[in-house]
Amino acid sequence: MLTALVVIFVIAYGAIALEHPIKVNKSASALIGAGLLWTIYALSHADAAAVGSELGESVMATAQIVFFLMGAMTIVEVVDAHNGFEVITQRIRTSKLPNLMWLVGFVTFFLSAILDNLTTTIVMISLMRKLLAKHEDRLLFAGIIVIAANSGGAWSPIGDVTTTMLWIGGQITSLAIIEGVFLASMVSLLVPLGMTAFALRGRDVVARDVEDDDHSLRTPAFERNLMFFLGLGILVAVPAFKTITHLPPFMGILFGLGILWLVGDLIHRHKEEAFKHHLTLAHALSKIDMSSIVFFIGILLAVATLEHTHLLTALAQWLDQTIGRLDLIVLIIGLASAIVDNVPLVAASMGMYGLEQYPADHFLWEFLAYCAGTGGSILIIGSAAGVAAMGLEKIHFFWYVKKISGLAVIGYLAGAGVYLLQYQLLH
Repeated sequence: MLTALVVIFVIAYGAIALEHPIKVNKSASALIGAGLLWTIYALSHADAAAVGSELGESVMATAQIVFFLMGAMTIVEVVDAHNGFEVITQRIRTSKLPNLMWLVGFVTFFLSAILDNLTTTIVMISLMRKLLAKHEDRLLFAGIIVIAANSGGAWSPIGDVTTTMLWIGGQITSLAIIEGVFLASMVSLLVPLGMTAFALRGRDVVARDVEDDDHSLRTPAFERNLMFFLGLGILVAVPAFKTITHLPPFMGILFGLGILWLVGDLIHRHKEEAFKHHLTLAHALSKIDMSSIVFFIGILLAVATLEHTHLLTALAQWLDQTIGRLDLIVLIIGLASAIVDNVPLVAASMGMYGLEQYPADHFLWEFLAYCAGTGGSILIIGSAAGVAAMGLEKIHFFWYVKKISGLAVIGYLAGAGVYLLQYQLLH
């Protein structure tokens, strides 16, 4: 049975990693893998009730992450429908390319910590398409945006899916992950950002003509500002809600979603249905990326079977015996996240190492949050932000390898070095 489980998981994992070449959505691969793994486990286990109980536990843990992500995605869609992100993007104006690079890098870094790296990448690249006329400039900015978005998401409990998984799973706490990983994440951005800005010194921004931009669906400034600050306020308040009430984060995000829904209905109640339809929460729910949600369900349930059969524990023991150092193991996991999706990597790591041996806010979990979050920047296919950038700006895989990957590796290693040094000094 164990051999069959490993073979099926490896095949499903390979199909997820090769989603674009084989043209099979990774959600389908994850769901089929999860279905086959649980079927084999159930058929080979003598106690059907025990398997059902384990599946129930796995579904409950998975549902907490899924509910949180659905709520956060919907809030972001509502803010975007009201043109809320223009509150930030309208203030980004400069005539020098290096100055613009610094501005975009820092805005992306901090925005990604509040939203998520995928949404932030889409918002910032869309802004660059309005500001920059030259495609080669936009490509370079897109590469830095990917690095900044992944670095910004790594230090925030709500900034990256993998960090959110660790937070909801109890491996990290809000303040500890911010204090522990912020400096390393900042360095992982500053190094490539500084090198790129230096290479662009003396160059001016070649602005794009924006006369043909569509202004047919503009929202009033009051509504735009209200929904932006209310939406971001809800997202930022969720960690505080968890700390005060000790309830799971998904309860806080659903509570906040209800408040946003109420406010939206109140401010649009006198408008015609045809005009207000695209501004409603119901419409936002139809726009969230359900394919990604389904992928998370599939991969987390698939990894759960390996956890219940103790395969992940055996893998952790093998890594400890072979490599022997946690910092090297986590560094390798971070590098691997550039090739394969970091969600199953982190899910597997959570199954490999228990909270009994490695309690909340242990070095392992903080360093894993950093490495899995920032390591995906090394290749364009290594993160959701990179895949989004590749689609929006038609970035070629080998162009990214040639122009951006080296910068990302230097930033990744520099940030890792800073985290390890900081940990040694403080502990």
